[in-house]
Amino acid sequence: TVIRAAILIQKWYRLTMARLEMRRRYSLSIFQSIEYADEQDQLQLSNFFTFMLDHCTHPDSVSQIFTSPSAPQVVDEDLSLKEFEKKIDVPDSYYGPRLSFPLTVEDANALLHAFRNEQLLHARYVLQLLSETRRVLKEMPNITHLSTSYSKEITVCGDLHGNLDDLLLIFYKNGLPSEQNPYVFNGDFVDRGKNSMEILIILFAFLLIYPNDLHLNRGNHEDYVMNLRYGFTKEVSKKYKDHWKQILSLLRDVFSWLPLATIIDSKVLILHGGISDTTDLDFLNALERNKVRDHIHVRVILFSFKNFAILDILWSDPRSQNGCTPNKCRGGGCYFGPDVTAKLFERYNLKMLIRSHEFKPEGYEISHDGKVITIFSASNYYEEGSNRGAYIKLNPELTPRFVQYQVSKLTRRQNLQERVGTIESSALKSLREKIYAHRSELISAFAQYDLNGTGRISVNDWAAAMESVLQLELPWRMLRSQLAQMNPDGEVDFMSCFYDLKMGQPIKEAQPALAETLCRYRKDLEIIFNIIDKDHSGLISLEEFSQTWRLFTSHLGIDIQDDSIDKLVLSIDYNKDGHIDFNEFLEAFHVVHRLEKKAT
Repeated sequence: TVIRAAILIQKWYRLTMARLEMRRRYSLSIFQSIEYADEQDQLQLSNFFTFMLDHCTHPDSVSQIFTSPSAPQVVDEDLSLKEFEKKIDVPDSYYGPRLSFPLTVEDANALLHAFRNEQLLHARYVLQLLSETRRVLKEMPNITHLSTSYSKEITVCGDLHGNLDDLLLIFYKNGLPSEQNPYVFNGDFVDRGKNSMEILIILFAFLLIYPNDLHLNRGNHEDYVMNLRYGFTKEVSKKYKDHWKQILSLLRDVFSWLPLATIIDSKVLILHGGISDTTDLDFLNALERNKVRDHIHVRVILFSFKNFAILDILWSDPRSQNGCTPNKCRGGGCYFGPDVTAKLFERYNLKMLIRSHEFKPEGYEISHDGKVITIFSASNYYEEGSNRGAYIKLNPELTPRFVQYQVSKLTRRQNLQERVGTIESSALKSLREKIYAHRSELISAFAQYDLNGTGRISVNDWAAAMESVLQLELPWRMLRSQLAQMNPDGEVDFMSCFYDLKMGQPIKEAQPALAETLCRYRKDLEIIFNIIDKDHSGLISLEEFSQTWRLFTSHLGIDIQDDSIDKLVLSIDYNKDGHIDFNEFLEAFHVVHRLEKKAT
């Protein structure tokens, strides 16, 4: 009896753990699929800007988007540290770190202490630091060559995405950068997390103190337009209300001077995304990297670059299948197979490729028979408890050693079931918002299977319709119970997908089709209007708004009557001055979860 009971308990435990793991995996799949779909939209924006150049009645004004920083206060390269002191006063009431240049280790420690205590570095010191960083980066090659002979090990870190706690934990476990403890940080320092600015300040400070021992590669998020979508621009504007335009302008320049790759002992290639079948390291080493200010430039004016070389190294992902195919999930770069890796290794006598760019639940992944390593250093990336972070230690034998970690706050007080529940809830919330933003298309797709107009279709038909519209490659049959109701006959009530969702703060002048379109493309329109808004006032003219909207809908093939948007725009020009606050306008078109609202 005791043995049978033990076997039953063991079976129950295994079944419970298997179900939890299944829920965790499909939740992470949801997060990643939506993330890639969003990146695809982001890269497609550059096609729209090309369209604008071809069709705008004032092309000269649009072309400025690609030739000059958006912020009007361009920081002069010749502006000295002393001149920053003259122009920007630091009041006696400021109790944060006071930097003097050249920086010392004591300055870096003061910054670490201040940021642990949630203090801000004063704008004067930020601008001085960025100016000095630009000066140092300009002297560096596109591809940095390092050697393990000068130290016992080199540490390689992946994406941090504004998660300061991860950087502090890495330094706590692995030690601060120094001549004896060199680091390579492989891009994507910013966006998504709330402390991107602090991460940049710390990394740039150590770069100035140890320019031969701390190395930075550019990621696809070290990019002005990406920052508009994924949060870094808003972070800077909130933290530095008086000088954010100068800071962003200087950062855009600093990002353009970041090196593109690092090679260790002539054997280990480190770059952010990946490679393609046309990757040419000699070409990468020779191009003028600072001309690539952001990915709009890559799409619009870099046709002379060999097969979008910059996009390949910043956006590509490895796959187990041979060959090199377009990366349709992200919308940029490619999928490269083991044969592509082998070809590059043979050409340049390489042994290993270390890349980042891709979320991994354990913080790292090995592929292509051990030749390609993905390292991802942002723990809790999608949600608290969603993943570990990791970094790599490379010794002179070039044998990688992985160190995993996870910053723990809430997770210490939650059991496994609670952690998975939190991740699952957050993932489903994001998915429901995506579903609602495609409401009309989904209803049309469902109707094709509902020939008798019953409002019900089979699970297989429901899953096929969901995938045909959303194209997220998710296990829809498995997710059905979380997204739609089923009647006793086993058919799906497809309208139940939308029961718990509605448009936030609806504007009565907005027709349903128009409101849904604005909801779906809200992020894209916000970026476009922010770029057009050259003085960063948050206001654009009705003419600019209407013209941009018509171009945008024409480019996407959206059939919306012109008078619909005209009436809507006129209705929100409250003071009748011919301008609208576009951020406030777009905020009206977001998805609200009805059940959440009742609970709060």
